[in-house]
Formats: sequence, structure tokens, C-alpha cells
Amino acid sequence: MPADGERRQPDNGTSILAAARMISIAEATSFLFLLAATAVKHGADHPGGVRILGPIHGVLFLAYCAVIIAVASGRHWPARRTLLALGASVLPVAPYFVERRWLQAPATSRAQTGGTGGSTASAPESAS
Repeated sequence: MPADGERRQPDNGTSILAAARMISIAEATSFLFLLAATAVKHGADHPGGVRILGPIHGVLFLAYCAVIIAVASGRHWPARRTLLALGASVLPVAPYFVERRWLQAPATSRAQTGGTGGSTASAPESAS
């Protein structure tokens, strides 16, 4: 029971979705920064950015893959959607698409919690 005496609302998987959205955006952004750092490394012979951003992106990449598997398992995604979301991790801006289209809370959860999941249209459960 919470210290303030209020009852906790059931999570319904929204906290894992929030974490997945955050990690998806961070992973995609770190990938873009790493690409820019790679261009600077080869163009200006300055490898410092890659030395810093490489490990950061590596951790975010692994976290993205783990959280996608957790969400896919918890939300019973079809295998095709799961594989596409995992494949999105190797394309620079694709995790932004995954975040926007597939990692939104269901419309009923947003209405109950008052959250704004970005788009008001609910994404279909099909992979395409």
C-alpha cells in the first residue's frame, strides 16, 4: 500500500510501454549522432565522438532489443511485427516509426489515465 494511503491503479503494461518509447527514441537519436560522429571521424580525422557515442549507442541498442522483446511478449505481438521492430534497430530512423506506431498505449488506457499518447488514433494490431 502506498505511504499516502491512496490505492495504486493497475499498471496494464503502460510503464513498459513508456520505457519502450523512451528507449526507442534514445536509440534512434544515438544512432543518428553516431553516424554524424563517424562522418566527422573520417572527414576531419577526429575519432573522439565515436569513442564516446559508440558504447552509449551499443547499450541503447541492446536495451531497445530487450524492451521490444518484452513488449512483444506482453502484448502478444505477431512474429512479423516483432521481427520488424527488431529489424528497425539497424535503420537510423526506423525506431521513431516503431515508437510512433506500435508503442502507443491502447486508447482505453490513455482515456483512463488522462495520458496523451501522441496520436489519438489507435494503431491496428497487424504488422503492416
